[in-house]
Amino acid sequence: MTSLQRLSQLRVVPVVVLDEEKYADPLADALVAGGLACAEITLRTEASLAVITTMARRGDIVIGAGTVLTTEQVDQAVGAGAHFLVSPGFDRDVIERAQAAGVTIIPGVVTASEVLAALRAGLDHVKFFPAIPAGGLSVVGALHGPFPSVRFMPTGGITLATLNDFLAHPAVFAVGGSWMVPKSCLDAGDFATVGSLTRDTVTQMESLL
Repeated sequence: MTSLQRLSQLRVVPVVVLDEEKYADPLADALVAGGLACAEITLRTEASLAVITTMARRGDIVIGAGTVLTTEQVDQAVGAGAHFLVSPGFDRDVIERAQAAGVTIIPGVVTASEVLAALRAGLDHVKFFPAIPAGGLSVVGALHGPFPSVRFMPTGGITLATLNDFLAHPAVFAVGGSWMVPKSCLDAGDFATVGSLTRDTVTQMESLL
């Protein structure tokens, strides 16, 4: 199973900003136990690449690198063991470097022109970012009309309360969010709360079935 297929199964991707490598395994334990065996580790801290390496080598969780802005970061993330890459925007050089490395890349889009560019690059799974500031589900629905083959991962401003609204849309393959991995809990090493919030998220999704 590819990483993209796994994300489509799990449906929610925790977006993580982690400052300390020592918390990588406890975080992975909490997410796996809570029922979300995946994470997007944003390249926003000095520890991010080490965190990706630690979590990716476990084998029980799908790990991606987020906030991938440059081809150098593509190389670094792939070298660290990332299973997939996420970018906040569309950059052809970043996409081509990821494709050359054989790693799934999910670029950010917000306009029809960017969706069209993604399709021309051979991609049909994209990140819709920033989801809520950019118009939320109404824009996803509008883009779905002319691009019925494209699947979106809305990220940015989505909460547990609005999660199911997004997941119910046929164009949405997954949602990215940080409500189950709040920075305050990660900084404090409070992974019991992370596990509880993750279970709440899974329970909320199950109500859609």
